[in-house]
Amino acid sequence: MPRINLLPWREQQRAERKKSFGVGIAAATVASLAMAGAGYLMFNSMIASQQARNARLGSEIKLLDKQIEEINSLETRKQQFIARMQIIEKLQRSRPEIVHVFDTFVQTVPSGTFLTSITQNGPKFKITGVAQSATRVSSFMRNIEGSQWLKNAELEVVESKKGSALGSEFTLSADQVTTLNEEPKGPKPGVPVRRPK
Repeated sequence: MPRINLLPWREQQRAERKKSFGVGIAAATVASLAMAGAGYLMFNSMIASQQARNARLGSEIKLLDKQIEEINSLETRKQQFIARMQIIEKLQRSRPEIVHVFDTFVQTVPSGTFLTSITQNGPKFKITGVAQSATRVSSFMRNIEGSQWLKNAELEVVESKKGSALGSEFTLSADQVTTLNEEPKGPKPGVPVRRPK
């Protein structure tokens, strides 16, 4: 039986296998590098896109914060305008009151009584004057309590000056009735105030 030497063929087959294995390794390495590069580029693109969205959201948030500040400042200005309008309306409604108050002074002062000064501090009046007698002062205080625009008459001082022909000097206080918060009490306008004879 003849002998066939298979060693060269096996060596050639082994060399081909090594070559194909090296080519496969190289191809796998190239493919994995290509996939890694593609993945890297894809992730970088996603990160850049997210950063752009974050930057846009940040700018929108800043714009909204600015608009909220403007709205708050407008709300503050609105409240200030409303307060001013209320003050103006209050002053407009209270303008005729002082006329009524002075008219009330004219109506409530009894004969034989003279007022020397009237000072006002807020709703409170301080009235000084001279009366022929203490009963005239009492009558004046009763007239104030019965009036529509004055209330809470309180006597502070009444004294008779020796040698004075005028009579007793007095100081009393009274509060103004305002129609802004409450309705004036007392007789209706036109009702005559009782004067002592």
